[in-house]
Amino acid sequence: MSTKGSSSPPPPRGTAVSLRTARGRTVQQQRWLQRQLNDPYVTAARQQGFRSRAAFKLIELDDRFKLIRKGSRVLDLGAAPGGWSQVAVKRGAARVVGIDLLPIAPISDVVLLAGDFTDESAEGRLLDFLDGPPDLVLSDMAPNTTGHAATDHIRIMALAEMAADFAIRVLAPGGGFVAKVFQGGSEKQMLTALKQHFSLVRHAKPPASRKESTELYVVATGFHPARPG
Repeated sequence: MSTKGSSSPPPPRGTAVSLRTARGRTVQQQRWLQRQLNDPYVTAARQQGFRSRAAFKLIELDDRFKLIRKGSRVLDLGAAPGGWSQVAVKRGAARVVGIDLLPIAPISDVVLLAGDFTDESAEGRLLDFLDGPPDLVLSDMAPNTTGHAATDHIRIMALAEMAADFAIRVLAPGGGFVAKVFQGGSEKQMLTALKQHFSLVRHAKPPASRKESTELYVVATGFHPARPG
């Protein structure tokens, strides 16, 4: 169990819970509800006050890679619904700023901004609210999937590359970066850029990621300015 204030749930036990009625629901909706009812991470998120089960992905990544330092500044790109920002605060970050195109209900000790982090004015606003460069940039962003693997891969990699470019511009020395990608390999251009700016660059699939999901996370730590070529 983590000593940092939040822990991942135990594996599921006992008999599976079934839907009481399927009336008015499509087969797809029934499957989603059935999965939610029997997902220990959904139950644990509700019990621990997190807004989504995705919070445990960051908890597990932080347990493994020690990403969130006490007193640090954390920037959460595409923060809705706010689970990762909640984790950052609970794990000791002093300043947490999240930004998303979607509205986010207020979170204690988190500054939430509406907007696109790629807008020219966004960078200055985010750094102002952070009161300095971030020590960690997070991106759990993902596009709506099409079901076409190649298309979905291209779309999520575009988001990850924009987040990586932004992180490289704003991170404090020694900082870290985490971004969601899909299995199929991160684009060479992005990994090359990250390796020029970070001491370690790795892929990880936290236990909270569903087994059938193709998502992975790129975790980069030890940020430094690019070395002269």
